[in-house]
Amino acid sequence: MVAQKGRDLLIKIDMTGAGLFETVAGLRASRISFNAETVDVTSLDSAGGWRELLGGAGMRSASVTGSGVFRDATTDARARTIFFNGEMPDFQVIIPAFGIIEGPFQISALEYSGRFDTEASFDMTLASAGVLTFTAI
Repeated sequence: MVAQKGRDLLIKIDMTGAGLFETVAGLRASRISFNAETVDVTSLDSAGGWRELLGGAGMRSASVTGSGVFRDATTDARARTIFFNGEMPDFQVIIPAFGIIEGPFQISALEYSGRFDTEASFDMTLASAGVLTFTAI
């Protein structure tokens, strides 16, 4: 993957539950991480005493963090509603020159901040809440 502009990594949310995705906010920083737990099946019979793992057996998860400014009142209200109602709608995370990750996420943290001489900003953390799909770009 060649160098990409950080601003091209987008987080989109399904606004209606019908696949109508809109960019959540004007992100200034964002990050996605994928995790896979391992299942150790090492025994006394393991060759050379090396650890052995059971392929495909561990839990997989993803988390997304972002910070920036909300781009409009509609996406701001949708994010608040999702958080306070404990909803887990589909999100899309668009990673330039890589692909689109799509699936249900829960907003696990939503923080607002601001100084008197600048705009209000937010920090948001998403936790995967089901099967995620990947579509290459």
